Amino acid sequence: MKFDKLFLKIPKDAGWLLPGLEVKRWFLLLITGALMAAVGFCIIYNLKPVYSLIRMIMKITQMLPSEIIGWALIILGVLFFFIGWLKANYSILDVTNDRNRHALLEDLYRRRKLNHGPKIVAIGGGTGLSTMLKGIKKITNNITAVVTVGDDGGSSGKLREEMGVLPPGDIRNCIAALADDEDLVTKLFQYRFKDCAGLSGHSFGNLFLTAMCSITGDMVRAVKESSNVLCIRGRVLPSTLDDMRLAAVMEDGSVIKGESNIPESGKKIKKLFCLPDNCKALEDVITAIHDAELIILGPGSLYTSVIPNLLINDIAKAVNDSKAKKIYVCNIMTQPGETDGFSVSDHIKALISHAGYSKILDAVLVNNELPAELLAPYKDAGSLPVVVDVDEINKMGIEVVQKNLIEDKRYEDGHSSFVRHSPKRLARAIYYWYRKKEKEKHK
Repeated sequence: MKFDKLFLKIPKDAGWLLPGLEVKRWFLLLITGALMAAVGFCIIYNLKPVYSLIRMIMKITQMLPSEIIGWALIILGVLFFFIGWLKANYSILDVTNDRNRHALLEDLYRRRKLNHGPKIVAIGGGTGLSTMLKGIKKITNNITAVVTVGDDGGSSGKLREEMGVLPPGDIRNCIAALADDEDLVTKLFQYRFKDCAGLSGHSFGNLFLTAMCSITGDMVRAVKESSNVLCIRGRVLPSTLDDMRLAAVMEDGSVIKGESNIPESGKKIKKLFCLPDNCKALEDVITAIHDAELIILGPGSLYTSVIPNLLINDIAKAVNDSKAKKIYVCNIMTQPGETDGFSVSDHIKALISHAGYSKILDAVLVNNELPAELLAPYKDAGSLPVVVDVDEINKMGIEVVQKNLIEDKRYEDGHSSFVRHSPKRLARAIYYWYRKKEKEKHK
């Protein structure tokens, strides 16, 4: 959807004539109604408006050529209509400067088009999910982000223990990612306090969500009200409202409890489970999955962001039974403490085994390009590129989609540069795959 190029090609005010805004039709209906009422009024009082108008036009045409008069009336009529319609819009919306007018027009056009986009459910957590959502929101407004609530570290962990709320961190990141603009309000939502007694380490968004949860009574309503503040596209839902805690059985038989402790144990994970083991899925999540046209798993930490959602049986079953297209976005690099030595097929096997259902995926999306100069710092940290073992994946009946998914921009961690998924490339690759499958289905 090349909206920016489209708006560069036409005058700003003329953009109001673009199809799809669902504004012009109502003004046309208003004018038609007004004309019909006026004619009816004239007929009741025997004013004979049509006869009088024709006589007046005949007299004028005797003085000037009819073609000149006709074109003059058409041009004046269209001009008066457009100016009146435009000014009426601005008066109603109380927009006073050209910059805001253009921003309003573009926003309206985008929203009308995006409202007809596919119904997408994205399941995961962490920075991976929020990164992808930044790109997906350019494709559709019909987004439901299902976020894990197993986090027990950092600001979220503190608020969870002290205030008894579901961890707000991943939810906050997704709300900010789906916000219309990266404006001051969004930056405020992501602001993290530093060197401040009592508040150090907390983000404003986490505190805001916690306060809203106390006011509204539950996290779902708190998220909804917070989403309204930021005018997000789509919605964000916690996977469950239960006090879900993660635990893992390691290969040596030991059990590690706590999402933040699992990667730090230095042991290989054999099986992940949640406490309690019968967490109930949010009803809205199941409905969203049932209605979805496309379901996306990941990207994000395999064991602490993606799989926790599938440990909730209702969610795993709903994904398995869904008729939607289903794709998993695999991580670019292995994650120390979670997926050491994992190939893409190992990621998929872990997803399927923990979900307990075999039809949760149709395809896997993997990155196929990685600059060599970036491998050294990753190797030092014990992280390697995830091997794409195509043959093994195909044996599982899962399609492999390979694209360049990394962001061209390099990020810095203070010592070396590292890469991240590109929101734009991720969204484009997923959407193209979805459209391709839709065309194949209708052949």
